Amino acid sequence: MEIRFSKRFEKQYQKLSKKNRNKFWERLELWKTEPYHPLLKHHVLSGKLAGLHSINITADLRAIYRVVNDTIYIYELIGTHSQLYG
Repeated sequence: MEIRFSKRFEKQYQKLSKKNRNKFWERLELWKTEPYHPLLKHHVLSGKLAGLHSINITADLRAIYRVVNDTIYIYELIGTHSQLYG
């Protein structure tokens, strides 16, 4: 499976602390092997983000993505629940 990152994601990623960057890659590896592992809190989004999915990177950081055929498109990193749905 191929993974692609949006420009928005890349900009947000660059602003993360080194600790959160490392946590992103740890969770991405976990997601590749166990996409529904409880730590990821994987779920489908609704409302204006309908059709997208979210996984937890940390308690306050989520990756928003979509799967198309065999490609995962990671669009952005979102912080708190209110940032996601606000």
